[in-house]
Amino acid sequence: MSRSSRHHSIDYIELTVTDLGAATAFYAAAFGWRFNDYGPEYAGIVTPDGEGEVGGLNATGQGRVGGSPLVLLYSDDLDASVEAVTAAGGAITSGPYAYPGGRRFQFTDPSGNELGVYQPA
Repeated sequence: MSRSSRHHSIDYIELTVTDLGAATAFYAAAFGWRFNDYGPEYAGIVTPDGEGEVGGLNATGQGRVGGSPLVLLYSDDLDASVEAVTAAGGAITSGPYAYPGGRRFQFTDPSGNELGVYQPA
């Protein structure tokens, strides 16, 4: 998603939205953000230089409850990342599952913070 992706670095922030059209209109008007359209339930937030994405707006209902942002980490090897999270005491909450850009999973850390990890296709 990002051009400077590094293994296990914070790479993408996903905001859960209830109305994708209203959300894209709001962020475009308020901050001048541009979006990549991935259908009626998802839009990628384009980087300022137009060369990648820094995040997304998710209206699928699969994001964080209450609209909290979901921080996504990049992985070179998603299966190894699942094993590392589990071995370190994290709990897998979703996935791994495929999405149009690759595969990902979500987990909680021992304090209950939920994050995601993705590997592009």
